[in-house]
Amino acid sequence: MNRDIRCICEGCGVKLLRVGPVGQERPVVMDDAGNLRDIGEPEIDGAFLASGGVARVRDALERGALPVVDAEGLRIGAPIARPGKIVCIGLNYSDHAAESGQDVPAEPVVFMKAANTMVGPYDEVLVPRGSVKTDWEVELAVVIGQEARYLGSREEALGVIAGYAISNDVSEREFQLERGGQWDKGKSCETFNPLGPWLVTADEVGDPQSLPLRLWVNGELRQDGDTKNMIFDVAEIVRYLSQFMVLEPGDVINTGTPAGVAMGMPGQPYLREGDVMELEIEGLGRQRQMAGQA
Repeated sequence: MNRDIRCICEGCGVKLLRVGPVGQERPVVMDDAGNLRDIGEPEIDGAFLASGGVARVRDALERGALPVVDAEGLRIGAPIARPGKIVCIGLNYSDHAAESGQDVPAEPVVFMKAANTMVGPYDEVLVPRGSVKTDWEVELAVVIGQEARYLGSREEALGVIAGYAISNDVSEREFQLERGGQWDKGKSCETFNPLGPWLVTADEVGDPQSLPLRLWVNGELRQDGDTKNMIFDVAEIVRYLSQFMVLEPGDVINTGTPAGVAMGMPGQPYLREGDVMELEIEGLGRQRQMAGQA
C-alpha cells in the first residue's frame, strides 16, 4: 500500500476506497487507525450508494465486524467504480478565470469528461500523442449518492451528495481551446481524471467550502487555493446541474480549479514525460502521478 494512503490527521472518520489491480479492485474502508477493512460489498458504485451502503459499512465498522485486509503492496484504485458520467465546472475560481483571460461567468460553465478517463490516484497520467499543452488542475470532486432532478433548494442539493474526493482534471489546452468545437476534446484523453485516494462521506467532510487544495509539479508548489473562493459553491453547482440533467448515484462532479495551471504561468511549463504531480485537499488525502507518454 502506498504510504501516502494512511490518514494524515486523527479522527478523520470513515473513508471508502478500492484496492487491487486495474479491473480487480476490492472495496474496503479505512478505520481510525489507518487499517483497511473488507466491507463485504461487491462494489462501491451507484447501486451501493443508493441502497444505503454507506450506512451499512459504518454500522459494521462501529461493531468491529469487518476483517482487516493486508494492504502491503496493493495498488490504490479510484474510490468508486466507473461513474455514469463525469460533469465538470469550468472557470469556477475568479483567479483561474483571470489567468485564463476569461470573464467571471454569470452562470456555471458546464462540460463533460468521458467516464473512462477515471484512474487511480497514483496511476500514470499519459500525455496524449501529438500533445504539447497537457496541463494539471487540482479540484474538489463531488460524488452523487441519490438520483436528483430539478432540485428546488441548496438544502436538497447538499442532501443528494454521498461524499467528496480529490480529482485531477488533467487537460490538453490545444485540443480544448485551439481545435474548434467543445472543450471535451481536451478533457477526455485516457487517464485524464485521477480520483481518490478516498471517498470521504459528506457528514465527515462537513463544510465543503472550507477546504484548502494544493498541487505541486516536480516538488514546486503550483496551485494553492481554497474552496471558499469558488464562484459557485457546491450546493449551487448540484442544484444548477439538476435543472439540465438527471444526476445519478455514482456520478462525479469536478467543481473547478484555482489559479496556478501551466496555461496561466510564464513560459507555460506544460507536462512532459517524467514530470511528477502531487495533489492534496485537506481531509481528503493526497495523490501522486507521474506523467508518461501515450
